[in-house]
Amino acid sequence: MQGDIVIVGGGAGGLELACKLGGKLGPDKVTLVDSRLYHVWKPSLHEVAAGTLDIHQEGLSYQMLAHDRGFSFVYGAMTALDAAARHITIAPVTTAADGEEVLPERTLGYRSLVIAVGSTSNYFGVPGARENTISLNATEDAERFRLRLLRLLAQAEQQKEDGAADSGIDIVIIGGGATGVELAAELREASGAYAAYGFRRLQVKRDVRITLLEGAPRILAPLPERVSSAAARLLDERAIRVVTDCRVNRIDQNQVSDNKGNLYRADLCVWAAGIRAPEFLGALGLPVAKGGQVEVDAQLRVKDVPGVYALGDCAACTDGKGKPVPPRAQAAHQQADYLLKTFVDQAAGKPPQTAPYVYRDYGSLVSIGRETTVGNLMGSLRGASLFVEGFLARIMYMSLHLMHHQAVLGSLRTGLMAVGRFLIRRTTPIVKLH
Repeated sequence: MQGDIVIVGGGAGGLELACKLGGKLGPDKVTLVDSRLYHVWKPSLHEVAAGTLDIHQEGLSYQMLAHDRGFSFVYGAMTALDAAARHITIAPVTTAADGEEVLPERTLGYRSLVIAVGSTSNYFGVPGARENTISLNATEDAERFRLRLLRLLAQAEQQKEDGAADSGIDIVIIGGGATGVELAAELREASGAYAAYGFRRLQVKRDVRITLLEGAPRILAPLPERVSSAAARLLDERAIRVVTDCRVNRIDQNQVSDNKGNLYRADLCVWAAGIRAPEFLGALGLPVAKGGQVEVDAQLRVKDVPGVYALGDCAACTDGKGKPVPPRAQAAHQQADYLLKTFVDQAAGKPPQTAPYVYRDYGSLVSIGRETTVGNLMGSLRGASLFVEGFLARIMYMSLHLMHHQAVLGSLRTGLMAVGRFLIRRTTPIVKLH
């Protein structure tokens, strides 16, 4: 197979780039490669895990998007790169049930290659972290968490019926960043909904015990202190225990321990304490940084590898002032737009752009359940920051998801989809019960 511009990874940045380029250059010029058949906006995985978002309604088919937005789609995981010959190797696709081969191993040539494979969990060598926690890296992880939560709720309900005095569920979330905070709040609201849908013997705040462990002196440490304090207050109002300055040093099957000798019971444990680039990038012969990210220059070109670019969480780039660009969806969105101009100019025979990619921080919003959001908005003046909380912040948070859909689906279909999902939620349970 032969492509022109090949994008590996259909996350926020990779998919937006494929859709926008496809509309301008067509399917003969733009190819997207991904190991999954459908796309889910990664910041919504905490809702999938809590059961408040049905993955089968949320997922967008890559094949549908390829047809509608003018690019080609190749199903499979990238496993090797031959930079000299300018082609990549794509692994065979097999069925999950019996391992039957659906698609063979293939090679795909390219003129320009964009690596946009996102990130995965960084366990920092903590014993038992990989084996005894669930990390929300992909839809399968979120679904596994949700199904285990349902089983634990059913068991706790049965124990209540049998008269057990010490029953309930202990959920421990390790990491007080946006993912950990949002998951904790979403789980509290979801547990109340589950109680209403059949687990009536459970008293939610007493029997579904949620603990958030953070190694820094405060949660949401990269954000302004006012945002952190507001989030901590809102979690406390929801009976979520927050422990800061807590360095986890071991995780067993039903227990978490820290360096101070404290023990935390954990029927269900989530790791949200850090990310790194996928390990396979280090085996491709590309220059990688300490965290496994591919090193790129100011134009997002992989250093010393002609024709290869990288964007998003897997790219180690700076913000124009020498500081690392944070792994956020807004960074991937901006980088996709930067490379869009690069490739459109290239197709038109124009000289490559020399202006460097510059990251612009527009602030951050953190969802505290389905009704409240806190965050900060960055103004155009240097150092200006506006604190936002409540209904207005919630509307702004919801608009971020819609803006991503608008980039990949277009305005009309995004509007119709939003109306359709609003109507569906009026005829289905608040949480997914199966």
